[in-house]
Amino acid sequence: MALFVIEREFAEQLELTADSVRLVSKINAETGVHWLFSFLSADKKKTYCLYEAPNAEAIREAARRANVPADVIVEVSEFRPESLV
Repeated sequence: MALFVIEREFAEQLELTADSVRLVSKINAETGVHWLFSFLSADKKKTYCLYEAPNAEAIREAARRANVPADVIVEVSEFRPESLV
């Protein structure tokens, strides 16, 4: 599966709950995407998430169903500094 970074902007501060994470995880499973991890901006209005997915459209579908933004979706490749030395 391909890797994608998703940038999400929230109008209000984001407050994650266990229930909201369970709902997103359920929707992701149904659409074939896997949330690996996220970074939350200091003002809690923007996230940068790393996902595995078959394509960007699957991420858009999951975001639409979960009622969360997916403002920018970029396919990326992974490399680690330790693998380069």
